[in-house]
Amino acid sequence: MKRYNLLRMVMMAMLVAIGVVISPLLRVEGMCPMAHLINITAAVFLGPIDAFAVAVMIGVIRMALMGIPPLALTGAVFGALLSGVLYKVSKGKIWAAVLGEIIGTGIIGAIVSYPVMTFLWGREGLSWLFYVPSFICGTLIGGSIAFVFLYQLQRMGALREIQSKLSGEDSVWHKTQKQSL
Repeated sequence: MKRYNLLRMVMMAMLVAIGVVISPLLRVEGMCPMAHLINITAAVFLGPIDAFAVAVMIGVIRMALMGIPPLALTGAVFGALLSGVLYKVSKGKIWAAVLGEIIGTGIIGAIVSYPVMTFLWGREGLSWLFYVPSFICGTLIGGSIAFVFLYQLQRMGALREIQSKLSGEDSVWHKTQKQSL
């Protein structure tokens, strides 16, 4: 079992808090682009399992406190997980994380939302592809923002430093400090 360090748990809590607060503020009707930004950022910083956990926590809190329908879960968890998986499989390509979010949320999550909203929530007149256009548009907006943000972190060398600290590895700075002692 993976041992979680305090910094990793704090990062997860911060992403959950930011996701809960920013999602309703920067929202377009039928789309939640900031949720996709958080999903991709969590996937790149923390990996697929923790990104999935962050998405679940955000969804549950939004559903419980804000009366959001189950779309908060179905529209996030698949993208967060697939984003982390594709990022890992591609050996750290940011575009792969964005693609994972687009496929996971924009297509899989949108299609899974149909039976949830129809049978569990009681909405009528929906088709299997009803949510696909808005989910894809939301993922393209949030994914674009995440790509620019993460690319800039990578270009500055900060992304690898953040990832190494969150994984519990010694950072480059700590290694040089240890060697000088």
